Amino acid sequence: MKLPARLWCWVMYGVLAMLGVQAGAANLQISPVMIVLRAGQGATGITMQNLGESPVYGQVRVYQWEQKDGDDLLTPTQEVVASPPILQIGPKSSQIIRLVRRSQQLPSSELCYRILIDEIPPEGGGPAAGVDIRLRYSVPMFVLPADERAAPSLAWRVFKKDGNWMLRVKNSGNQRAQIGALELRNAAGGQFVIAPGLFGYVLAGREREWRLPTPGDADLGGALAVKANINARPVSDSTTARVD
Repeated sequence: MKLPARLWCWVMYGVLAMLGVQAGAANLQISPVMIVLRAGQGATGITMQNLGESPVYGQVRVYQWEQKDGDDLLTPTQEVVASPPILQIGPKSSQIIRLVRRSQQLPSSELCYRILIDEIPPEGGGPAAGVDIRLRYSVPMFVLPADERAAPSLAWRVFKKDGNWMLRVKNSGNQRAQIGALELRNAAGGQFVIAPGLFGYVLAGREREWRLPTPGDADLGGALAVKANINARPVSDSTTARVD
C-alpha cells in the first residue's frame, strides 16, 4: 500500500502525548544520515549506537521514495533488503544494519529510497508513568545512475493558492536536488528567507510543491531571484523563479 510520505517525519521525532514522558530513547544515535550507493557498490550499512543504560529495540523497513502530484510518496519495496529487520541494541553498545541492493543493474536515473527505523517497546514493557517517547529515523538512500556525472536541472515557479504563496520546483535532471538555505529576492531588493537550513528534496524527473512560510501579502510578484544551496553547493543569484 502506498502512503503519503508526509505521514512520516523526515528526521528523528518523538511524540509527547502527556506530561511525565520518559526520555531514555534520546540516547539512540544513527550514522550516516544519508546513504549514496555508487557504481559497483551493492551494499552498505547504518550504525545504530545506544548511549543509554537500557536496551533499545527497533524495526527496520525499506520504502521506495517517489514524488507524485507535488508531494512525497513512500511504497514498501524489496529492492533493498535490510538485515536484521528487528534490532536489539544493548546498553552502551552498537549494531550495524546491513542494506543490500538486490539488483546489480545500474539505473539510467537515480533511484531513491527511505530507510525507516522505528523504536519499539520490549515485549510486555511500557512506561510506569506517563507515555514513553518512541523515535523514528528516516534515512534517505540514493542509488546513483550509470553516468555519475548526473546533475539536477531545476525550474522554479511561485504562485498563489488559497491566498497563500506556493513554490513548485521541477527537476528535469537525473539526480535529486537537496535544497537548503533558500532565499527569494524581488525586483525591489526585498529579501525573503524561506529556510536557513534544509528545505526539502526534489527527486530526479519529478516536481515538488510547498507552501511558503511568508504572509499572503508578501511582495513576491514579478521576477524573483533564487538563492539556495543545491546538494550543498550554492546556486547563482541569477537563477530566477517564474511568478504566476
